[in-house]
Amino acid sequence: MKSCRFLGELWQDPSVAIGPATELEDRWTQVAGQTFFARVSRTPIAAGSIDVVLVHGLAVSSAYMVPTALALSAHHRVFAPDLPGFGRSDKPRRVLSIRELADALAAWMVAVRVGPAALIGNSLGCQIIADFVRRHRALVERAVMIGPTMDPRGRTMAHQAWRLGIDIWREPWSAWIVQGIDYLKFGPRRLIVTLRDGLHDRLEAELAYVQVPTLVVRGERDPIVPQDWAEGVARLLPNGRLVVIPGAPHIVNFNAPNLLAQVVLPFLAERTSATPSIGRRSGPGC
Repeated sequence: MKSCRFLGELWQDPSVAIGPATELEDRWTQVAGQTFFARVSRTPIAAGSIDVVLVHGLAVSSAYMVPTALALSAHHRVFAPDLPGFGRSDKPRRVLSIRELADALAAWMVAVRVGPAALIGNSLGCQIIADFVRRHRALVERAVMIGPTMDPRGRTMAHQAWRLGIDIWREPWSAWIVQGIDYLKFGPRRLIVTLRDGLHDRLEAELAYVQVPTLVVRGERDPIVPQDWAEGVARLLPNGRLVVIPGAPHIVNFNAPNLLAQVVLPFLAERTSATPSIGRRSGPGC
C-alpha cells in the first residue's frame, strides 16, 4: 500500500541533513568513439553509499542539475553526464532516440564503472530512465522521476509549447539563462526531432517494467506535469510513490534542490524493497 506524509515533517528528522555542498569537477570520457562530458562530485564518500547518476531532460544539459548534484554530494558520489548531442558532449550528426540515449547512458556508466546506481531524472530524463531500467536492469538499483513526461492529454507539440510557456514564468530567472544557453547549443533541429520522439514514447506502457523502487516527484505548480498524471505514474509503477514539493514548478532539481534533497536522501538510504513513503499527501494516487 502506498502512503504519504507531509513534506514538512521531514525537517524534524536529523537523518536527512543535507550537509555542506562539495565542488564538482569536469570529466571527459571516450565511449565507443564519442566524447562524453560529465560533472562529478569530488568529496570521498563512505563505503556502501549508493552512487547517483543525474539524467537531464529535453534540449538541456547537466548544467541545470548542478544545484541537486551539490545538495546530494555530501552523502553520495554524484555523476551528472551530458548525453550525446547535449551540452558539452559530442554531437552525432543523427539525432538519437530515447532508446539510443538510454543505451548511450548505459555504455557510459560501464565505461566509468558506475552502478548499480540510483538514477535521478527530470522531464524527458524520466522517459530515458524508464527505458534504461527495462533493458539495463543490472546497472540501476532505484530511481527518482522528477516531473515525468509525457502525459496522454498533452501529447502534442502545441500542448507542450503552451505548458512550457506557463512554466517559464514560474521558474527563477537564473533558470532562463542556464536553459537558454543549452537550448541554443542544442539547436532547433535536434529539439524538434527529440521532442517528437518523446511525444511518441508511451511512458505509461513502460512503467510496469521499472522493477526498482521509484520515487515520483512533482512540483506543486508544475503546469507541464498535471497532478493526476503524476499520481497515475506512481500508481503504475510496481514499487512507486509520489511526493509533491510545495510551491515548485517543473524543474524541481534547479528551483528547489534542498527540498528535493530532503526527500531524496532518505529514499536513497532505504535501499530495501519494503520502504515507507515520504512526502505530502496529494490525492488518491498517493
